[in-house]
Amino acid sequence: MLGRLKKRSTETEIMDDFKRGGTQLKEVLDDINRVNRILGGNAITIEAFAKLVREHPQERYIVLDVGCGDGTMLREVAQYCRKREINADFIGIDLNTNTLQIAQEASVGYPEIRFLKQDVLELNQTDLNCDILITTLTTHHFSNEQLPALLKQCARLAKIGVINNDLHRSRVAFYLFKIFSLIFIKTNTAKIDGLISIRKGFKKHDLLNFAKDLPHMRHIIEWKWAFRYVWIMQPKRPNTP
Repeated sequence: MLGRLKKRSTETEIMDDFKRGGTQLKEVLDDINRVNRILGGNAITIEAFAKLVREHPQERYIVLDVGCGDGTMLREVAQYCRKREINADFIGIDLNTNTLQIAQEASVGYPEIRFLKQDVLELNQTDLNCDILITTLTTHHFSNEQLPALLKQCARLAKIGVINNDLHRSRVAFYLFKIFSLIFIKTNTAKIDGLISIRKGFKKHDLLNFAKDLPHMRHIIEWKWAFRYVWIMQPKRPNTP
């Protein structure tokens, strides 16, 4: 197993089937949200978002979530903004129609959030641009060959910065997740996909190599508990290295 973690896996996750829907899909998404809640995964994105807002104060923000899933991350960011009277509009895009329906139903009390079925690679700045772009557990679904195009597109769309929150590929993370899933995860799909996701995750040198393709951006890559990397990309401005 250790050898399988040296390089990113090319396995396909069960949830990569965009036709999946119904009660089973909702149960898997609930499992994913439970993991993030217990391990504090979404708080990593909130912390990075707060940093960008603090460094770039303005009257209103447009926040784009690429691969938004059921919209949990957007709702948490929206709650953060509401509590601090930060004016913001939120857009979530995903390719799974069934997941987007769940997101819309769960976000009825959030008029500032809207969802679109959209391939991010087909967007251009006249269609949709944003101040801050976030991706949470999204980039590991892309292969090493696909990622440069995705990252360049995200950098192109975001005026202030991009926040990427994804998994650290690690033997320790892999075996801890096995134990964790026995207690806290109900669906077999989430148990199987969780292990595949870790194998498809990143080591820091992977992210640094991808960053080389974006020399016009300033990069901050930090390890966070529990086995996450947060990668903040911001356009280089005059007098910044």
